[in-house]
Amino acid sequence: MASFPPSFMLVVDRARVGERLDRLVAAAMGPCSRSYVAALIRQGNITVNGVVKKPGYLVKAGEAVSGTITAPQTPVFLPEAIPLEILYEDTELVVVNKPAGMVVHPAPGHRSGTLANAVMHHCPDLPGICGSLRPGIVHRLDKDTSGALVVAKNSAAMNHLAAQFKSRNVTKRYLALVYGVPTSDGGTIALPIGRHPVDRKKMSDHSRVPRPALTHWRVVEVFSGACLLEVEIHTGRTHQIRVHCRSMGHPVIGDPVYGSRGDQKRLAEVSAQMGRAVMGLERQMLHARHLAFVHPLSAAAIAVEAPLPPEMAQLIQRFRYLAGQP
Repeated sequence: MASFPPSFMLVVDRARVGERLDRLVAAAMGPCSRSYVAALIRQGNITVNGVVKKPGYLVKAGEAVSGTITAPQTPVFLPEAIPLEILYEDTELVVVNKPAGMVVHPAPGHRSGTLANAVMHHCPDLPGICGSLRPGIVHRLDKDTSGALVVAKNSAAMNHLAAQFKSRNVTKRYLALVYGVPTSDGGTIALPIGRHPVDRKKMSDHSRVPRPALTHWRVVEVFSGACLLEVEIHTGRTHQIRVHCRSMGHPVIGDPVYGSRGDQKRLAEVSAQMGRAVMGLERQMLHARHLAFVHPLSAAAIAVEAPLPPEMAQLIQRFRYLAGQP
């Protein structure tokens, strides 16, 4: 458990001019994550020349940054003995093959049974993040998306990995079973994504406040009325692959939000058996297969492959059989 000084004060030198306030303090305070520092700044615990600023405030030379870093309270969620498929692990991080149906981090309505609960049980000697006994959730996968996900075990690893994700130096490749077959073998989708203008629980490429989103895709295998895509994302927008696949007219099979009954009907028109094969699916057929990044301590290149979950592998085999493929 890390300890924190009751208070601190630092003066911005020329080398740090123009740096974000939260990043400056997080770097100076060692065991603290930037997200936790940002929360303290919003609460008014950290000021610049005695004035409350936003976490993204760009500091100026000679400004005095001062405040108090208090250790976070013990989280309300507890370790749970939930089986995990470990793909890679060392003292700094763990990469797991997250199953479909598992929420990544506790939230209202999901206080238990999450990946964070499972990791806390798997790592009983977890140093934690910013003095709090909790794993560092660097990125997320949708509840019903399976695949490779990296979790930091300490603040230094979390900050290093978070910087890699932000600078888009992490390679993320997915496999997606989609309705229909594209007219080309691959392509790029660069449609911005933001909150749906009407349904706030959904994302859309027609948002009033869109953010850039870039997706590369290629066809891996073709079936009758469906195909398997490899998708690489260079941004991490919420539901990015699901929205972009929908926008290109080939939504992810089994997607309850961005798919529709019409998609199942379209597949059924090609083959009644193919249509029946996707009826009753309880998850979207999207899997984070490949994750590559630089190790935060050794600087070694880490590349991890997550095996397909049984239900997705079985559906692919079913499609091959119905299409007359070996």
